[in-house]
Amino acid sequence: AVGDRGVAIWIGAPEAGAIALALQGENPPRPLTIDLLAAAIAALEAQVDLIAITAVRSGTYLAEVRLVDAAGRRHVIDARPSDAIALALRTGAILVASASLLTAEQGGIPSPPEPLSAEELRQHLSRLGPEDFGRFFT
Repeated sequence: AVGDRGVAIWIGAPEAGAIALALQGENPPRPLTIDLLAAAIAALEAQVDLIAITAVRSGTYLAEVRLVDAAGRRHVIDARPSDAIALALRTGAILVASASLLTAEQGGIPSPPEPLSAEELRQHLSRLGPEDFGRFFT
């Protein structure tokens, strides 16, 4: 991490749910897809060495899962950042982001936003129109 800067990545509800469960240390009654992946990696006697958020292209973040197998060979697997983050949380792997992603031009945010009160959030949402949401689905 570089100070308190971060990267704002939009993710879907299922991915957010998987990340939230992992952050809370909870295991669902049936394994999620990310749990299946973690189990497959372990069954192959490999381990997740590092999760890296590496770049952003056309508004889409890219990530890599870096594995080390039992023979010490390294493997790099392309991944969606949300899945990679959930895997890092499930396996205890280190999660890093390229420093270049922390710039405002690449979508980085300079510091975490201040939380809004319920009333401030209501006011903000009342000022938004449909066109404010369309830009996320281009």
